[in-house]
Amino acid sequence: MVAPATASAITAEVARACDAAVAKAFPPRQIGNPAAGSAKGTAKDRREYFQKCVANNGKVDDMPADAPKDNKPAK
Repeated sequence: MVAPATASAITAEVARACDAAVAKAFPPRQIGNPAAGSAKGTAKDRREYFQKCVANNGKVDDMPADAPKDNKPAK
Protein backbone atom coordinates (compact mmCIF):
# COMPACT_ATOMS: atom_id res chain seq x y z
CA MET A 1 0.00 0.00 0.00
CA VAL A 2 1.35 3.39 -1.00
CA ALA A 3 0.79 6.45 1.17
CA PRO A 4 -0.80 9.32 -0.76
CA ALA A 5 1.41 12.29 -1.46
CA THR A 6 0.32 15.38 0.37
CA ALA A 7 -0.43 18.31 -1.86
CA SER A 8 -1.47 21.70 -0.66
CA ALA A 9 -4.47 23.05 -2.50
CA ILE A 10 -4.46 26.69 -3.46
CA THR A 11 -7.43 28.83 -2.56
CA ALA A 12 -9.75 30.29 -5.14
CA GLU A 13 -8.64 33.80 -4.20
CA VAL A 14 -4.97 32.98 -4.83
CA ALA A 15 -5.84 31.30 -8.13
CA ARG A 16 -7.88 34.32 -9.27
CA ALA A 17 -5.17 36.77 -8.26
CA CYS A 18 -2.50 34.76 -10.06
CA ASP A 19 -4.66 34.31 -13.14
CA ALA A 20 -5.19 38.07 -13.30
CA ALA A 21 -1.46 38.68 -12.83
CA VAL A 22 -0.65 36.25 -15.65
CA ALA A 23 -3.17 37.94 -17.93
CA LYS A 24 -1.59 41.32 -17.17
CA ALA A 25 2.00 40.12 -17.62
CA PHE A 26 1.22 38.07 -20.74
CA PRO A 27 -1.60 39.87 -22.57
CA PRO A 28 -3.52 37.85 -25.16
CA ARG A 29 -3.01 38.56 -28.85
CA GLN A 30 -6.75 38.59 -29.38
CA ILE A 31 -9.14 39.41 -26.53
CA GLY A 32 -11.53 36.56 -25.83
CA ASN A 33 -9.66 34.01 -27.95
CA PRO A 34 -7.32 31.91 -25.81
CA ALA A 35 -6.27 29.90 -28.88
CA ALA A 36 -4.67 33.04 -30.38
CA GLY A 37 -1.85 32.83 -27.85
CA SER A 38 -0.04 35.51 -25.94
CA ALA A 39 1.52 38.69 -27.27
CA LYS A 40 4.55 38.07 -25.01
CA GLY A 41 6.20 34.92 -23.75
CA THR A 42 5.52 31.24 -24.24
CA ALA A 43 3.13 28.85 -22.54
CA LYS A 44 6.05 27.66 -20.40
CA ASP A 45 6.72 31.26 -19.30
CA ARG A 46 3.08 31.69 -18.31
CA ARG A 47 3.05 28.42 -16.35
CA GLU A 48 6.24 29.32 -14.48
CA TYR A 49 4.88 32.80 -13.70
CA PHE A 50 1.64 31.31 -12.38
CA GLN A 51 3.52 28.77 -10.23
CA LYS A 52 5.76 31.52 -8.84
CA CYS A 53 2.68 33.57 -8.03
CA VAL A 54 1.02 30.63 -6.25
CA ALA A 55 4.22 29.93 -4.31
CA ASN A 56 4.17 33.57 -3.14
CA ASN A 57 0.53 33.25 -2.04
CA GLY A 58 -0.85 35.38 -4.86
CA LYS A 59 1.72 38.15 -4.79
CA VAL A 60 4.11 38.93 -7.63
CA ASP A 61 6.84 41.51 -7.36
CA ASP A 62 7.40 42.46 -10.96
CA MET A 63 9.47 45.37 -12.07
CA PRO A 64 8.91 46.61 -15.62
CA ALA A 65 11.85 45.73 -17.85
CA ASP A 66 12.66 49.40 -18.50
CA ALA A 67 12.55 50.43 -14.82
CA PRO A 68 15.87 51.28 -13.16
CA LYS A 69 17.14 48.63 -10.76
CA ASP A 70 18.08 51.06 -7.98
CA ASN A 71 14.48 52.33 -7.49
CA LYS A 72 15.62 55.96 -7.26
CA PRO A 73 13.13 58.53 -8.54
CA ALA A 74 14.07 60.14 -11.83
CA LYS A 75 14.80 63.87 -11.72
